[in-house]
Amino acid sequence: MLLQKTCAGLALAAALLPGAQAAFPERPITLIVPFPAGGPTDIVGRLAAARAGEILGQQVVVENRTGASGTIGIAATARARPDGYTLGLATVSTHGTAPHLFSNLSYDPVKDFTPVTNLVTSPNILAVNPQFPARTLAEFVSRVRANPGKDGYANAGAGGVNDLGMIWFLQIIGGKMNSISYRGSAPALTDTVGGVVPVIFDNFPSSLPYVKSGRLRALAITGAVRNPRLPELPTFAEQGYKDYDVTAWYGVVAPAGLAEDVRDKLAGAFAQAVRDPATAAKMEESGAFPLGNTPAEFAAQIRAERDRWKGVIEKAQITLQ
Repeated sequence: MLLQKTCAGLALAAALLPGAQAAFPERPITLIVPFPAGGPTDIVGRLAAARAGEILGQQVVVENRTGASGTIGIAATARARPDGYTLGLATVSTHGTAPHLFSNLSYDPVKDFTPVTNLVTSPNILAVNPQFPARTLAEFVSRVRANPGKDGYANAGAGGVNDLGMIWFLQIIGGKMNSISYRGSAPALTDTVGGVVPVIFDNFPSSLPYVKSGRLRALAITGAVRNPRLPELPTFAEQGYKDYDVTAWYGVVAPAGLAEDVRDKLAGAFAQAVRDPATAAKMEESGAFPLGNTPAEFAAQIRAERDRWKGVIEKAQITLQ
């Protein structure tokens, strides 16, 4: 009897010790994707979540919370308990551009989050309808400079990274075009292919099929190197614009205050997930480059992205409500 009481007491004491907590994770994890299902952010999130869940031994459930350029879903991530069971998928829009676009933003991209890992990066391309007279980037620049405000470009949403990326390039070349915004890449591409709008600056994965089929003519791609899915397309840097790079990225963040051991376990699992040959192949099929960097490296990227877009947005005098 005494032995039973002693054992029970030891068990209770052990349970109360900090180091005696159940190993993380002991239940499913939620990954909030702040953009609609079926889009590039959602595709990356689901691929990474599926493999990371296998590695962690618990399901990672994707939950789409959309609206306001991704800020609604990512704000919900910031408000969650910092226990590792609620994560968010951050993008250039949520952590780079939104802080300078929305005067009433409810979160700080640096202070309110724990960076976990940047999963993948994905380039953007400048493309034109085949009937558009410019066949090269140099010809495009010459036409825009000679005809300020004559042509328009399609983008996936006002104030989004595609819209701002084109605004930035126009600032660099001293050109002027009309921004035609759509509710996503699909309708923007439809109108560019149809000739309603002659130019588009868009994510590489969504534009690739139209370029491959000849329904769009690509002029340049962002990023440090050419994309193996379209190796004949030169980068902006190769064509004289070395400081111009608008590359999409998708990274996992948690609320601020997440314990380092939990952060590191999550970072390791998600980094391993995107480097898994089968998962990486699926990512690369859509033009995305698996990354899976460290929390410190991802934190530095977020700060750099925030600072990069501040000058572009202030110069363009853009604000969203």
